[in-house]
Amino acid sequence: MKKILHQAAAVALISEAYVRVRYAETDQMGIAYYANYLVWFEVGRNQYCRDCGFSYRDMERDTGLFFIVADASCRYKTPAKYEDELIIRTGIRELSRRTVRFGYEIERSDGEKIATGETLHVFINQQGRPSSLPEPYLTRLRGK
Repeated sequence: MKKILHQAAAVALISEAYVRVRYAETDQMGIAYYANYLVWFEVGRNQYCRDCGFSYRDMERDTGLFFIVADASCRYKTPAKYEDELIIRTGIRELSRRTVRFGYEIERSDGEKIATGETLHVFINQQGRPSSLPEPYLTRLRGK
């Protein structure tokens, strides 16, 4: 899967985040509830930004802008289960002044592919209007 992220990535940086599936994230059979994958994508995005040298909070405070989710997709390959250790790989597939598309791959620590997905984000200002992200943050997101 790493090759897919690299081939499609607009930016070379691939960030890794780690989570362990908690009991509260599972159903009666011990399988992770499907919506948690979107939460794990967010964990990956946050780690990606930290690896670029900033946090969401810093960007929001410094620019007055927010990343809103405009589109999200997830392809489930095999279930994640209670106590599984997961690796979330995150990269940028497309980046413009007003949007960013992240790509994700989740695998279990034993190498089993769990899921892949994407989220498209629009940068908006405090009035909810699309806005351009300032160049210093675009440069950071590019991993430079």
